[in-house]
Amino acid sequence: MSAANLDKTVVYFDGVCGFCNSTVDFLLKRDPEGKLLFAPLQGETARATLSERDRETLDSLVVRQHGAVYRRSAAVVRVLWELSLPLKLAGWLLWLVPKPLRDLGYRLVAKVRYRIFGKRETCRLPQPGEAERFLP
Repeated sequence: MSAANLDKTVVYFDGVCGFCNSTVDFLLKRDPEGKLLFAPLQGETARATLSERDRETLDSLVVRQHGAVYRRSAAVVRVLWELSLPLKLAGWLLWLVPKPLRDLGYRLVAKVRYRIFGKRETCRLPQPGEAERFLP
């Protein structure tokens, strides 16, 4: 990761998951300031900056923010906090839910996401104008 990207929040996502890719699209539309960067868990950036366990646990959204790594529901909360209202407020409300309950809900969605949203053969490619937001 370049020095210019160290202050940005990096959202690592399962590049072949339909739900994960839809989530990236959702976040791109709601982050016009470009606070969030995106990298597939299967990519070079993930290999260089995340542990092997984090890269291989494709059922978990992983967020790297100011050197700290957040997983599952904590990652979701961190991402929501980067957005504007009402999503930032949703992040605070979600944070009030005890972590074991948040993670249970997260794991339930993660377990059925391929069945409901499908699985792609390849990772999502940036659309025109998005390339600077995606790390390899």
